[in-house]
Amino acid sequence: MKRESGILLHPTSLPGKYGMGSLGNSSRWFVDWLSEHGQRVWQILPLNPTGFNHSPYQCYSAFAGNPNLIDLNELVSTGYLESDDVITAPHFSTHRVDFTEAIGFREPLLRKAFIRFRETGGFGLPEYMQFWDEHAWWLDSYSLFYACHKNLKGKNWGYWEDALADRKEGALHFYYRRFREDVEYQRFLQFVFFQQWFALKHYANKKGIEILGDIPLYVSYDSADVWANQDLFMLDEKRKPVKVGGVPPDYFSETGQRWGNPLFKWDRLKERGFDWWLARIHFNLKMFDRVRIDHFRGLESFWAIPYGEKTAVKGEWLPAMGDELFRILRDQLGNLPIVAEDLGTITEEVHALRKKYGFPGMKVLQFAFDNGSDNEYMPHNYETDFVVYTGTHDNNTTRGWWKSLTADERRKVIPYMPNPKEEKHWQLIRLALSSVAETAIIPFQDVLGLSEQARMNTPGTVDGNWNWRFSRRELHRSHGEKLLKLTRLYAR
Repeated sequence: MKRESGILLHPTSLPGKYGMGSLGNSSRWFVDWLSEHGQRVWQILPLNPTGFNHSPYQCYSAFAGNPNLIDLNELVSTGYLESDDVITAPHFSTHRVDFTEAIGFREPLLRKAFIRFRETGGFGLPEYMQFWDEHAWWLDSYSLFYACHKNLKGKNWGYWEDALADRKEGALHFYYRRFREDVEYQRFLQFVFFQQWFALKHYANKKGIEILGDIPLYVSYDSADVWANQDLFMLDEKRKPVKVGGVPPDYFSETGQRWGNPLFKWDRLKERGFDWWLARIHFNLKMFDRVRIDHFRGLESFWAIPYGEKTAVKGEWLPAMGDELFRILRDQLGNLPIVAEDLGTITEEVHALRKKYGFPGMKVLQFAFDNGSDNEYMPHNYETDFVVYTGTHDNNTTRGWWKSLTADERRKVIPYMPNPKEEKHWQLIRLALSSVAETAIIPFQDVLGLSEQARMNTPGTVDGNWNWRFSRRELHRSHGEKLLKLTRLYAR
Protein backbone atom coordinates (compact mmCIF):
# COMPACT_ATOMS: atom_id res chain seq x y z
CA MET A 1 0.00 0.00 0.00
CA LYS A 2 1.23 3.47 -0.91
CA ARG A 3 0.40 5.97 1.82
CA GLU A 4 0.42 9.55 0.63
CA SER A 5 -0.99 12.98 1.32
CA GLY A 6 -1.69 16.15 -0.58
CA ILE A 7 -3.45 19.49 -0.71
CA LEU A 8 -6.76 20.62 -2.19
CA LEU A 9 -6.36 24.06 -3.76
CA HIS A 10 -7.81 25.48 -6.97
CA PRO A 11 -5.34 27.50 -9.08
CA THR A 12 -7.56 30.62 -9.00
CA SER A 13 -6.85 30.81 -5.23
CA LEU A 14 -3.09 31.17 -5.70
CA PRO A 15 -1.28 34.49 -5.19
CA GLY A 16 -0.55 36.59 -8.25
CA LYS A 17 -0.42 40.15 -9.54
CA TYR A 18 -3.36 39.97 -11.91
CA GLY A 19 -6.37 39.29 -9.73
CA MET A 20 -6.23 35.49 -9.49
CA GLY A 21 -3.79 32.62 -9.65
CA SER A 22 -2.55 31.29 -12.98
CA LEU A 23 -0.81 28.33 -14.58
CA GLY A 24 2.55 30.11 -14.51
CA ASN A 25 4.98 31.05 -11.76
CA SER A 26 2.42 31.02 -8.94
CA SER A 27 1.51 27.41 -9.71
CA ARG A 28 5.15 26.35 -10.00
CA TRP A 29 5.89 28.07 -6.70
CA PHE A 30 3.09 26.06 -5.10
CA VAL A 31 4.38 22.83 -6.64
CA ASP A 32 7.78 23.60 -5.09
CA TRP A 33 6.10 24.17 -1.72
CA LEU A 34 4.26 20.85 -1.94
CA SER A 35 7.42 18.98 -2.85
CA GLU A 36 9.48 20.60 -0.09
CA HIS A 37 6.90 19.66 2.54
CA GLY A 38 6.40 16.01 1.75
CA GLN A 39 3.19 16.18 -0.27
CA ARG A 40 2.60 13.99 -3.31
CA VAL A 41 -0.82 15.07 -4.60
CA TRP A 42 -2.24 18.41 -5.72
CA GLN A 43 -6.01 18.17 -6.03
CA ILE A 44 -7.78 20.87 -8.03
CA LEU A 45 -11.33 21.66 -9.14
CA PRO A 46 -12.43 21.43 -12.81
CA LEU A 47 -10.39 23.67 -15.14
CA ASN A 48 -13.10 24.31 -17.74
CA PRO A 49 -14.40 27.76 -18.83
CA THR A 50 -16.89 28.99 -16.26
CA GLY A 51 -20.22 30.77 -16.73
CA PHE A 52 -21.91 33.72 -15.04
CA ASN A 53 -21.32 32.66 -11.41
CA HIS A 54 -17.79 31.32 -12.08
CA SER A 55 -18.57 27.88 -10.69
CA PRO A 56 -16.10 25.30 -12.04
CA TYR A 57 -19.01 22.83 -11.92
CA GLN A 58 -21.15 24.79 -14.41
CA CYS A 59 -19.03 25.29 -17.50
CA TYR A 60 -19.38 26.01 -21.21
CA SER A 61 -17.39 22.91 -22.14
CA ALA A 62 -16.30 19.61 -20.61
CA PHE A 63 -13.08 19.75 -22.66
CA ALA A 64 -11.98 23.38 -23.07
CA GLY A 65 -9.67 25.08 -20.59
CA ASN A 66 -10.46 28.23 -18.63
CA PRO A 67 -8.61 31.14 -20.31
CA ASN A 68 -8.77 33.11 -17.05
CA LEU A 69 -5.94 30.86 -15.86
CA ILE A 70 -3.57 31.77 -18.69
CA ASP A 71 -0.42 33.33 -17.28
CA LEU A 72 0.14 36.79 -18.76
CA ASN A 73 3.84 36.88 -17.94
CA GLU A 74 4.39 33.80 -20.09
CA LEU A 75 2.74 35.66 -22.98
CA VAL A 76 5.36 38.35 -22.46
CA SER A 77 8.09 35.70 -22.51
CA THR A 78 6.81 34.29 -25.80
CA GLY A 79 6.69 37.76 -27.35
CA TYR A 80 2.92 38.03 -27.75
CA LEU A 81 2.76 40.80 -25.16
CA GLU A 82 5.16 43.58 -24.20
CA SER A 83 6.34 43.99 -20.62
CA ASP A 84 4.74 47.45 -20.59
CA ASP A 85 1.34 45.81 -21.20
CA VAL A 86 1.26 44.19 -17.77
CA ILE A 87 3.01 46.87 -15.72
CA THR A 88 -0.17 48.93 -15.39
CA ALA A 89 -2.16 46.22 -13.59
CA PRO A 90 -4.53 47.68 -11.01
CA HIS A 91 -4.26 46.81 -7.33
CA PHE A 92 -6.28 43.62 -6.91
CA SER A 93 -7.44 42.13 -3.63
CA THR A 94 -5.11 39.46 -2.27
CA HIS A 95 -7.95 37.69 -0.43
CA ARG A 96 -10.79 37.66 -2.95
CA VAL A 97 -11.01 37.19 -6.70
CA ASP A 98 -13.06 39.99 -8.22
CA PHE A 99 -13.80 38.09 -11.42
CA THR A 100 -15.36 41.07 -13.18
CA GLU A 101 -12.39 43.31 -12.50
CA ALA A 102 -9.75 40.65 -13.17
CA ILE A 103 -11.32 39.51 -16.45
CA GLY A 104 -11.82 43.12 -17.46
CA PHE A 105 -8.09 43.69 -17.11
CA ARG A 106 -7.05 40.42 -18.74
CA GLU A 107 -9.38 40.33 -21.76
CA PRO A 108 -7.84 43.25 -23.73
CA LEU A 109 -4.38 41.79 -23.15
CA LEU A 110 -5.41 38.33 -24.34
CA ARG A 111 -6.93 39.95 -27.43
CA LYS A 112 -3.73 41.86 -28.04
CA ALA A 113 -1.71 38.65 -27.70
CA PHE A 114 -4.05 36.94 -30.17
CA ILE A 115 -3.55 39.69 -32.77
CA ARG A 116 0.21 39.49 -32.35
CA PHE A 117 0.08 35.69 -32.63
CA ARG A 118 -1.93 35.90 -35.85
CA GLU A 119 0.17 38.64 -37.39
CA THR A 120 3.37 36.67 -36.80
CA GLY A 121 2.00 33.55 -38.47
CA GLY A 122 1.06 31.70 -35.32
CA PHE A 123 -1.71 29.71 -36.98
CA GLY A 124 0.92 28.20 -39.27
CA LEU A 125 3.27 27.10 -36.49
CA PRO A 126 3.85 23.34 -36.40
CA GLU A 127 2.91 23.20 -32.71
CA TYR A 128 -0.39 24.98 -33.40
CA MET A 129 -1.13 22.76 -36.38
CA GLN A 130 -0.50 19.70 -34.23
CA PHE A 131 -2.75 21.07 -31.48
CA TRP A 132 -5.54 21.73 -33.96
CA ASP A 133 -5.16 18.29 -35.48
CA GLU A 134 -5.42 16.60 -32.07
CA HIS A 135 -8.25 18.71 -30.67
CA ALA A 136 -10.48 19.69 -33.60
CA TRP A 137 -13.04 17.03 -32.61
CA TRP A 138 -14.16 19.19 -29.68
CA LEU A 139 -12.50 22.54 -30.39
CA ASP A 140 -14.39 23.05 -33.66
CA SER A 141 -17.79 23.04 -31.96
CA TYR A 142 -16.61 24.79 -28.79
CA SER A 143 -14.97 27.75 -30.54
CA LEU A 144 -18.06 28.36 -32.69
CA PHE A 145 -20.36 27.87 -29.69
CA TYR A 146 -18.47 30.45 -27.65
CA ALA A 147 -18.33 32.96 -30.51
CA CYS A 148 -22.08 32.63 -31.08
CA HIS A 149 -22.76 32.76 -27.36
CA LYS A 150 -20.91 36.05 -27.13
CA ASN A 151 -22.46 37.69 -30.17
CA LEU A 152 -26.04 36.41 -30.36
CA LYS A 153 -28.57 37.85 -27.96
CA GLY A 154 -30.50 35.27 -25.98
CA LYS A 155 -30.34 33.29 -22.76
CA ASN A 156 -28.60 30.24 -24.20
CA TRP A 157 -28.12 28.23 -27.42
CA GLY A 158 -31.70 26.95 -27.21
CA TYR A 159 -32.86 30.45 -28.21
CA TRP A 160 -30.71 30.65 -31.33
CA GLU A 161 -32.36 30.40 -34.74
CA ASP A 162 -33.48 26.86 -35.49
CA ALA A 163 -30.91 26.17 -38.20
CA LEU A 164 -28.03 27.07 -35.88
CA ALA A 165 -29.52 25.41 -32.80
CA ASP A 166 -30.04 22.25 -34.86
CA ARG A 167 -26.50 22.53 -36.27
CA LYS A 168 -27.51 22.58 -39.93
CA GLU A 169 -24.35 22.57 -42.04
CA GLY A 170 -25.22 25.76 -43.88
CA ALA A 171 -25.85 27.64 -40.64
CA LEU A 172 -22.60 26.42 -39.11
CA HIS A 173 -20.63 27.68 -42.12
CA PHE A 174 -22.52 31.00 -42.16
CA TYR A 175 -21.89 31.76 -38.49
CA TYR A 176 -18.29 30.62 -38.70
CA ARG A 177 -17.70 33.20 -41.44
CA ARG A 178 -19.71 35.85 -39.59
CA PHE A 179 -17.84 35.40 -36.29
CA ARG A 180 -14.54 34.13 -37.65
CA GLU A 181 -12.49 36.59 -35.58
CA ASP A 182 -13.98 35.33 -32.32
CA VAL A 183 -13.79 31.68 -33.40
CA GLU A 184 -10.08 32.00 -34.12
CA TYR A 185 -9.58 33.92 -30.88
CA GLN A 186 -11.08 31.04 -28.89
CA ARG A 187 -8.85 28.55 -30.67
CA PHE A 188 -5.83 30.67 -29.81
CA LEU A 189 -6.84 30.81 -26.14
CA GLN A 190 -7.19 27.04 -26.00
CA PHE A 191 -3.83 26.55 -27.67
CA VAL A 192 -2.14 28.78 -25.09
CA PHE A 193 -4.05 27.28 -22.16
CA PHE A 194 -3.04 23.72 -22.98
CA GLN A 195 0.56 24.69 -23.72
CA GLN A 196 0.80 26.27 -20.28
CA TRP A 197 -1.12 23.48 -18.58
CA PHE A 198 1.01 20.62 -19.87
CA ALA A 199 4.19 22.58 -19.08
CA LEU A 200 2.94 22.93 -15.50
CA LYS A 201 1.96 19.26 -15.26
CA HIS A 202 5.40 18.22 -16.54
CA TYR A 203 7.01 20.46 -13.93
CA ALA A 204 4.85 19.00 -11.15
CA ASN A 205 5.53 15.40 -12.17
CA LYS A 206 9.30 16.05 -12.24
CA LYS A 207 8.96 17.31 -8.66
CA GLY A 208 7.17 14.12 -7.62
CA ILE A 209 3.72 15.72 -7.50
CA GLU A 210 0.74 14.06 -9.13
CA ILE A 211 -2.28 16.17 -10.07
CA LEU A 212 -5.75 14.95 -9.15
CA GLY A 213 -8.33 16.50 -11.46
CA ASP A 214 -12.10 16.63 -11.15
CA ILE A 215 -14.87 15.51 -13.52
CA PRO A 216 -18.40 16.73 -12.73
CA LEU A 217 -20.89 13.99 -13.60
CA TYR A 218 -23.21 16.35 -15.43
CA VAL A 219 -22.59 19.17 -17.87
CA SER A 220 -24.36 22.50 -18.12
CA TYR A 221 -27.28 22.78 -20.51
CA ASP A 222 -25.73 25.98 -21.86
CA SER A 223 -22.60 24.25 -23.10
CA ALA A 224 -20.96 23.23 -26.35
CA ASP A 225 -21.32 19.60 -25.24
CA VAL A 226 -25.11 19.62 -25.14
CA TRP A 227 -25.39 21.77 -28.29
CA ALA A 228 -23.11 19.43 -30.23
CA ASN A 229 -24.55 16.17 -28.81
CA GLN A 230 -28.25 16.82 -28.34
CA ASP A 231 -29.13 13.18 -29.00
CA LEU A 232 -27.25 12.15 -25.83
CA PHE A 233 -29.45 14.19 -23.48
CA MET A 234 -33.08 14.09 -22.34
CA LEU A 235 -34.38 17.00 -24.45
CA ASP A 236 -37.82 17.54 -26.00
CA GLU A 237 -38.65 18.54 -29.57
CA LYS A 238 -38.04 22.18 -28.62
CA ARG A 239 -34.56 21.29 -27.35
CA LYS A 240 -35.52 21.92 -23.71
CA PRO A 241 -34.68 19.46 -20.91
CA VAL A 242 -37.36 16.90 -20.09
CA LYS A 243 -35.79 15.87 -16.79
CA VAL A 244 -32.91 17.38 -14.85
CA GLY A 245 -30.38 16.21 -12.29
CA GLY A 246 -30.24 16.51 -8.53
CA VAL A 247 -30.64 14.46 -5.37
CA PRO A 248 -33.83 13.71 -3.39
CA PRO A 249 -34.65 15.01 0.10
CA ASP A 250 -32.33 13.69 2.78
CA TYR A 251 -30.88 14.49 6.19
CA PHE A 252 -29.26 17.66 4.83
CA SER A 253 -32.19 19.10 2.84
CA GLU A 254 -35.95 18.69 3.20
CA THR A 255 -36.48 19.52 -0.47
CA GLY A 256 -33.39 17.84 -1.89
CA GLN A 257 -31.13 19.56 -4.40
CA ARG A 258 -32.30 20.49 -7.89
CA TRP A 259 -29.16 21.17 -9.95
CA GLY A 260 -30.94 21.67 -13.26
CA ASN A 261 -28.41 19.88 -15.48
CA PRO A 262 -29.80 17.87 -18.41
CA LEU A 263 -29.65 14.11 -17.93
CA PHE A 264 -27.95 11.57 -20.14
CA LYS A 265 -29.85 9.18 -22.40
CA TRP A 266 -27.90 6.08 -21.46
CA ASP A 267 -29.56 3.95 -24.16
CA ARG A 268 -28.35 6.41 -26.79
CA LEU A 269 -24.90 6.57 -25.21
CA LYS A 270 -24.72 2.79 -25.51
CA GLU A 271 -25.79 2.92 -29.17
CA ARG A 272 -22.90 5.29 -29.81
CA GLY A 273 -20.51 2.98 -27.97
CA PHE A 274 -20.28 5.46 -25.05
CA ASP A 275 -18.03 7.53 -27.31
CA TRP A 276 -18.61 10.89 -25.58
CA TRP A 277 -17.94 9.52 -22.09
CA LEU A 278 -14.95 7.51 -23.25
CA ALA A 279 -13.48 10.60 -24.92
CA ARG A 280 -14.12 12.64 -21.78
CA ILE A 281 -12.33 10.24 -19.44
CA HIS A 282 -9.44 9.60 -21.84
CA PHE A 283 -9.06 13.37 -22.26
CA ASN A 284 -9.01 13.98 -18.50
CA LEU A 285 -6.59 11.15 -17.83
CA LYS A 286 -4.22 12.77 -20.30
CA MET A 287 -4.61 16.14 -18.56
CA PHE A 288 -4.27 14.76 -15.03
CA ASP A 289 -2.51 11.87 -13.32
CA ARG A 290 -5.82 10.75 -11.84
CA VAL A 291 -9.34 12.10 -11.64
CA ARG A 292 -12.17 12.33 -9.16
CA ILE A 293 -15.68 11.74 -10.54
CA ASP A 294 -18.12 14.04 -8.78
CA HIS A 295 -21.52 12.48 -7.86
CA PHE A 296 -20.23 9.03 -8.73
CA ARG A 297 -23.47 7.41 -7.69
CA GLY A 298 -25.14 8.89 -10.79
CA LEU A 299 -23.18 6.38 -12.87
CA GLU A 300 -25.12 3.54 -11.21
CA SER A 301 -28.53 5.23 -10.91
CA PHE A 302 -29.62 8.86 -10.92
CA TRP A 303 -32.44 11.01 -9.55
CA ALA A 304 -34.49 12.37 -12.46
CA ILE A 305 -36.58 15.46 -11.67
CA PRO A 306 -39.29 16.68 -14.10
CA TYR A 307 -38.03 19.91 -15.66
CA GLY A 308 -40.90 22.07 -14.36
CA GLU A 309 -40.41 21.15 -10.70
CA LYS A 310 -38.96 23.87 -8.48
CA THR A 311 -37.50 21.44 -5.95
CA ALA A 312 -36.08 17.91 -6.01
CA VAL A 313 -38.93 16.37 -3.98
CA LYS A 314 -40.63 14.81 -7.00
CA GLY A 315 -38.47 12.54 -9.09
CA GLU A 316 -37.56 8.95 -9.81
CA TRP A 317 -34.45 6.79 -9.72
CA LEU A 318 -33.42 5.67 -13.19
CA PRO A 319 -30.61 3.24 -14.08
CA ALA A 320 -27.29 4.34 -15.56
CA MET A 321 -24.75 2.19 -17.38
CA GLY A 322 -21.55 3.01 -15.54
CA ASP A 323 -20.66 -0.67 -15.26
CA GLU A 324 -20.60 -1.09 -19.05
CA LEU A 325 -18.69 2.17 -19.46
CA PHE A 326 -15.99 1.21 -16.95
CA ARG A 327 -15.67 -2.28 -18.41
CA ILE A 328 -14.76 -0.77 -21.77
CA LEU A 329 -12.36 1.70 -20.14
CA ARG A 330 -10.65 -1.04 -18.16
CA ASP A 331 -10.21 -3.08 -21.33
CA GLN A 332 -8.64 -0.03 -22.98
CA LEU A 333 -6.52 1.30 -20.12
CA GLY A 334 -6.14 -1.42 -17.50
CA ASN A 335 -6.32 -0.10 -13.93
CA LEU A 336 -8.20 3.19 -13.86
CA PRO A 337 -6.76 6.00 -11.69
CA ILE A 338 -10.20 7.24 -10.62
CA VAL A 339 -11.50 8.44 -7.24
CA ALA A 340 -15.23 7.98 -6.68
CA GLU A 341 -17.03 10.79 -4.85
CA ASP A 342 -19.43 8.58 -2.89
CA LEU A 343 -20.57 10.96 -0.16
CA GLY A 344 -24.15 11.08 1.08
CA THR A 345 -26.69 8.27 0.98
CA ILE A 346 -25.08 5.52 -1.07
CA THR A 347 -26.63 2.15 -1.94
CA GLU A 348 -24.96 -1.25 -1.90
CA GLU A 349 -25.10 -1.24 -5.71
CA VAL A 350 -22.98 1.93 -5.82
CA HIS A 351 -20.48 0.50 -3.33
CA ALA A 352 -20.27 -2.67 -5.44
CA LEU A 353 -19.61 -0.67 -8.63
CA ARG A 354 -16.83 1.29 -6.94
CA LYS A 355 -15.18 -1.81 -5.51
CA LYS A 356 -15.51 -3.81 -8.73
CA TYR A 357 -13.19 -1.39 -10.52
CA GLY A 358 -10.94 -0.65 -7.56
CA PHE A 359 -11.85 3.03 -7.20
CA PRO A 360 -11.06 4.64 -3.84
CA GLY A 361 -14.06 6.30 -2.19
CA MET A 362 -14.11 9.45 -0.06
CA LYS A 363 -14.36 10.12 3.67
CA VAL A 364 -14.85 13.56 5.23
CA LEU A 365 -13.99 14.05 8.88
CA GLN A 366 -16.45 16.88 9.39
CA PHE A 367 -19.21 14.29 8.85
CA ALA A 368 -17.80 11.88 11.44
CA PHE A 369 -19.03 12.98 14.84
CA ASP A 370 -22.82 13.11 14.85
CA ASN A 371 -24.01 9.47 14.82
CA GLY A 372 -21.92 7.61 17.36
CA SER A 373 -18.80 5.48 17.06
CA ASP A 374 -20.22 3.39 14.21
CA ASN A 375 -20.41 6.45 11.91
CA GLU A 376 -18.86 5.43 8.58
CA TYR A 377 -16.79 8.65 8.52
CA MET A 378 -15.03 7.82 11.81
CA PRO A 379 -11.38 6.95 11.03
CA HIS A 380 -11.52 3.67 12.99
CA ASN A 381 -14.20 2.47 10.55
CA TYR A 382 -12.20 3.10 7.36
CA GLU A 383 -10.76 0.59 4.97
CA THR A 384 -7.59 1.49 3.10
CA ASP A 385 -9.25 2.15 -0.28
CA PHE A 386 -10.39 5.66 0.57
CA VAL A 387 -9.26 9.25 0.31
CA VAL A 388 -9.81 11.07 3.60
CA TYR A 389 -10.42 14.82 3.83
CA THR A 390 -10.84 17.17 6.75
CA GLY A 391 -13.35 18.87 4.46
CA THR A 392 -13.91 19.46 0.75
CA HIS A 393 -14.50 22.59 -1.34
CA ASP A 394 -18.20 22.31 -0.35
CA ASN A 395 -17.46 22.25 3.40
CA ASN A 396 -16.72 25.00 5.84
CA THR A 397 -13.09 25.40 6.82
CA THR A 398 -12.23 23.32 9.88
CA ARG A 399 -11.93 26.44 12.05
CA GLY A 400 -15.27 27.67 10.73
CA TRP A 401 -16.83 24.24 11.26
CA TRP A 402 -15.60 24.05 14.86
CA LYS A 403 -16.93 27.51 15.63
CA SER A 404 -20.35 26.56 14.21
CA LEU A 405 -20.75 23.49 16.47
CA THR A 406 -22.99 23.58 19.52
CA ALA A 407 -21.62 22.68 22.96
CA ASP A 408 -23.20 19.22 22.70
CA GLU A 409 -21.67 18.67 19.26
CA ARG A 410 -18.25 19.71 20.51
CA ARG A 411 -18.46 17.24 23.37
CA LYS A 412 -18.79 14.46 20.78
CA VAL A 413 -15.65 15.63 18.95
CA ILE A 414 -13.33 16.35 21.88
CA PRO A 415 -12.53 12.70 22.74
CA TYR A 416 -10.95 12.41 19.28
CA MET A 417 -8.93 15.58 19.87
CA PRO A 418 -7.09 14.74 23.09
CA ASN A 419 -4.46 17.50 23.01
CA PRO A 420 -6.04 20.73 24.32
CA LYS A 421 -2.87 22.68 23.48
CA GLU A 422 -3.00 21.86 19.77
CA GLU A 423 -5.19 23.97 17.51
CA LYS A 424 -8.39 22.23 16.44
CA HIS A 425 -7.63 22.36 12.72
CA TRP A 426 -4.24 20.71 13.27
CA GLN A 427 -5.85 18.01 15.40
CA LEU A 428 -8.27 17.21 12.59
CA ILE A 429 -5.38 17.21 10.07
CA ARG A 430 -3.52 14.83 12.39
CA LEU A 431 -6.59 12.58 12.55
CA ALA A 432 -6.77 12.45 8.73
CA LEU A 433 -3.06 11.77 8.26
CA SER A 434 -3.00 9.06 10.94
CA SER A 435 -5.94 7.15 9.46
CA VAL A 436 -5.55 3.94 7.44
CA ALA A 437 -6.93 5.64 4.33
CA GLU A 438 -4.36 5.31 1.58
CA THR A 439 -4.56 8.99 0.64
CA ALA A 440 -5.19 12.05 2.83
CA ILE A 441 -6.06 15.39 1.24
CA ILE A 442 -6.14 18.61 3.25
CA PRO A 443 -7.76 21.82 1.98
CA PHE A 444 -5.10 24.51 2.04
CA GLN A 445 -7.37 26.74 4.14
CA ASP A 446 -6.99 24.21 6.96
CA VAL A 447 -3.19 24.21 6.72
CA LEU A 448 -3.37 27.99 7.05
CA GLY A 449 -5.91 27.71 9.89
CA LEU A 450 -8.38 30.10 8.27
CA SER A 451 -11.91 30.90 9.39
CA GLU A 452 -15.25 30.57 7.59
CA GLN A 453 -14.48 33.65 5.49
CA ALA A 454 -12.04 31.48 3.52
CA ARG A 455 -14.70 28.95 2.56
CA MET A 456 -14.65 28.12 -1.17
CA ASN A 457 -18.30 27.21 -1.73
CA THR A 458 -21.59 27.01 0.16
CA PRO A 459 -23.88 24.54 -1.64
CA GLY A 460 -27.33 25.87 -2.46
CA THR A 461 -26.12 29.46 -2.78
CA VAL A 462 -25.09 31.41 -5.87
CA ASP A 463 -23.31 34.54 -4.69
CA GLY A 464 -19.97 34.84 -2.92
CA ASN A 465 -18.56 31.46 -3.92
CA TRP A 466 -15.34 30.33 -5.64
CA ASN A 467 -13.51 33.61 -4.99
CA TRP A 468 -11.25 32.83 -2.01
CA ARG A 469 -7.55 33.36 -2.50
CA PHE A 470 -4.56 33.83 -0.24
CA SER A 471 -1.39 35.90 -0.18
CA ARG A 472 2.11 34.59 0.45
CA ARG A 473 2.22 36.64 3.65
CA GLU A 474 -0.38 34.30 5.15
CA LEU A 475 1.84 31.27 4.61
CA HIS A 476 4.41 30.99 7.38
CA ARG A 477 7.37 28.69 7.63
CA SER A 478 5.73 26.95 10.58
CA HIS A 479 2.77 25.82 8.42
CA GLY A 480 5.00 23.80 6.12
CA GLU A 481 7.21 22.51 8.91
CA LYS A 482 4.28 21.16 10.91
CA LEU A 483 2.68 19.57 7.83
CA LEU A 484 5.98 17.88 6.92
CA LYS A 485 6.46 16.65 10.47
CA LEU A 486 3.00 15.06 10.60
CA THR A 487 3.37 13.66 7.08
CA ARG A 488 6.57 11.88 8.06
CA LEU A 489 5.19 10.78 11.43
CA TYR A 490 2.32 8.94 9.78
CA ALA A 491 4.43 7.52 6.91
CA ARG A 492 2.85 9.51 4.12
